[in-house]
Amino acid sequence: MKLKSEEIIEIFERFKKQNPAPRPELEYSDNYTLLVAVVLSAQTTDKSVNKVTEKLFKLAPVPQKMVRLGAEKVEEIIRPIGLSKNKSKNVVELSKQLIENFNGTVPDTMKELLSLSGVGRKTANVVLNVAFGKKVMPVDTHVLRVSQRIGFSDCDNPEEMEKVLVEKIPSEYMKHAHHWLILHGRYVCTARAPKCEECIIKDICKLNRIK
Repeated sequence: MKLKSEEIIEIFERFKKQNPAPRPELEYSDNYTLLVAVVLSAQTTDKSVNKVTEKLFKLAPVPQKMVRLGAEKVEEIIRPIGLSKNKSKNVVELSKQLIENFNGTVPDTMKELLSLSGVGRKTANVVLNVAFGKKVMPVDTHVLRVSQRIGFSDCDNPEEMEKVLVEKIPSEYMKHAHHWLILHGRYVCTARAPKCEECIIKDICKLNRIK
């Protein structure tokens, strides 16, 4: 049972009314710190990342200072979030790449972002959307789960779901669409015990219709 176009519009109208201008929960001050924070957020929570980046960005708010700080020191700072060895190497290496290939600035195309160490498609889409206002759809575990439950698609491949969402979600909602879906998945449509009684789209959701 898939969502109809009018149901999709109603879902995003309700999200919009509840939260007109959602923002990422990651803390950042510019495109560079956004990129680093998103890279660090893989397989951990935004809250955990914010705790380590508070110190990291004081010491290295720009690529040049991150390179000078070095992978060993970065690893020491970000150790609490896990995968610190690989993440620290990626952060320092992508900082070098920004300096060498992009004059120290974060690029604004998918191809260029994917050329950076530690940057996958989801990270690139977050940066393109948040930093540059592009109408793209980052798909993380929350977005994938919520999209399946609501009734966008049964596919379990993030890249396939990305295509479905970009195709089906009207353009006027795309600026904030992934934030709305992430927040809904994080706080309402949770993995183990979705709070269906609190859900503002429970009358439209496919999960409820098949119960």
